[in-house]
Amino acid sequence: MSTPTGFMEYKRQIPADRNPLERVKDWQEFHKHMAEDELRTQGARCMDCGTPYCHTGMDMAGGTFGCPVHNLIPEWNNLVYRGLWREALERLHKTNNFPEFTGRICPAPCEGSCTVGLIGQPVTIKTIEEAIIEKGFEEGWVVPQPPEKRTGRRVAVIGSGPAGLACAAQLNKAGHSVTVYERSDRVGGLLTYGIPTMKLDKGIVQRRVDLLIAEGIEFITGTEIGKDIPAQQLVDEYDAVILCGGATKPREFNIEGSELNGVVYAMDFLNGSIKSYLDSNLEDGNYLSAQDKNVIVIGGGDTGSDCVATSVRHGCSTVTQFGTHDKAPLERDPISNPWPQFPNVYTLDYAQEEAKAIFGSDPREFSIMTTKFVGDENGNLKELHTIQIQRIVDETGRKIYQPIPGTEKVFPAELALIAIGFDGPEQTLPQQLGLATDRWTNVKARYGKYNTNVDKVFAAGDMRRGQSLVVWAINEGREAAREVDKYLMGSTVLV
Repeated sequence: MSTPTGFMEYKRQIPADRNPLERVKDWQEFHKHMAEDELRTQGARCMDCGTPYCHTGMDMAGGTFGCPVHNLIPEWNNLVYRGLWREALERLHKTNNFPEFTGRICPAPCEGSCTVGLIGQPVTIKTIEEAIIEKGFEEGWVVPQPPEKRTGRRVAVIGSGPAGLACAAQLNKAGHSVTVYERSDRVGGLLTYGIPTMKLDKGIVQRRVDLLIAEGIEFITGTEIGKDIPAQQLVDEYDAVILCGGATKPREFNIEGSELNGVVYAMDFLNGSIKSYLDSNLEDGNYLSAQDKNVIVIGGGDTGSDCVATSVRHGCSTVTQFGTHDKAPLERDPISNPWPQFPNVYTLDYAQEEAKAIFGSDPREFSIMTTKFVGDENGNLKELHTIQIQRIVDETGRKIYQPIPGTEKVFPAELALIAIGFDGPEQTLPQQLGLATDRWTNVKARYGKYNTNVDKVFAAGDMRRGQSLVVWAINEGREAAREVDKYLMGSTVLV
């Protein structure tokens, strides 16, 4: 333990964010950083619990508690407190290939499960994690570490998102020759196209990709397996193939008027904006702009919030975010939302904070459902019709949303962004390879084994488990790599 009374002596501190009214003028990361002495003090708040729930990493009651990659959090908290940053980096890299990603974009279920948080404010785990890896890069401790020898086995990884990158990194470490195929023009999957630059600077992604290349991993971009190259060709040419293509099929939103111009899926909107920014700082105009438009974002999750932040930076006239869920309470409900579950409490994330600073109020509308889109004579969206809803349990025990008569409302809108999640993986690869899928269309592959019904073919990440957190993707990529290594070599050197 850093200091037995640290959690009582020191208050939780997190880094300040850039002023919302200033940061919306650019696309740079919105977080500031903490001084080293402040970080060491925050490390001192860790209790080094006998049972550290912070790195448990489990699904419970529809959510995650603890760290899915099982970071050794109390250990590196103590090392940071003692000023042993390099040793803290070594502990962190034992379990997490990419702490520079998770330290920025993970929702930090570890903090929701922190024992200090049971009686006060949790340890500032996520901030310390990011600080450790950035200290490692600043000091030159993070360098390419290619394997000492090669096994002669060749492995193909399809998809370069967090699961694919983690799987490739681990298999390369084991000495296998790894080729990663990515259909986009840049490596990174949703880390590059999907998460806006103000949350994750793409130079941070490229920095890690450059390291992986230096360690011997080959990346082939602009190549879609199943379209540009038949999937079976990879199975024939490689000793193992791992599918890490994600769950990228958007959930359909088929209501009256959904065919109108201006009704757009969120990822199309975000991807276009990110690509144009990376290609030309938005000067090429190859993106759908929200400038001078009334924007409605349908979906209350992270993707919806990213649409809010992007629309604000485009210069929208107004932006409103719809969610079917109730407004969360200010404090955790100990009955319906007990510790160590992630606390479901009312907060403003970065995007909502920005919209409030500009327009004067939280942009969210809770317990609301869109009933139809209405267009003008040219087929362009002009307004949305909605109704308030309540969640009830029907006679069969199902939880359903019931409209509340008399709560109808009309919102002006020229752009509606659909951010209601995904319906699983695209089906080109499963169909070409004859892979079994579950009722959610995810590729069937046993957890703990990751092998599919087709020899030599494995699946991991969102393609196996469905839409999930980046930390779960990294966990699955690492675990799949262990099983592939066992398959190829009879045993594994990976941990």
